[in-house]
Amino acid sequence: MNQKPFSAPSQQAGGRDFPFVVCAPGAKDVVVTGDFTNWSKEGIRLQMKSDDEWRGTLRLAPGRYQYRLLIDGEWRDDPKAPVRVQNPFVTENCVLEVF
Repeated sequence: MNQKPFSAPSQQAGGRDFPFVVCAPGAKDVVVTGDFTNWSKEGIRLQMKSDDEWRGTLRLAPGRYQYRLLIDGEWRDDPKAPVRVQNPFVTENCVLEVF
């Protein structure tokens, strides 16, 4: 199943494709969600490319975005995210900057 990149209406103009890769050994389902998807649990479903690697493409305008991963229905951090900010749930959101 080939999925088109997510494109929020407010981000279509000036947006660009941003490849997104997550290492999630043993996962059956990986979704990335954040302020660019209004934190929808459906978010952007990534495709398994190997046993550990999940990939997808996000269409984002330049800016700074907060996000988290839903791996098999559980909220998780992206271990590769170098920047994180506190959220209202006493956990952290990862930060993605698109230039």
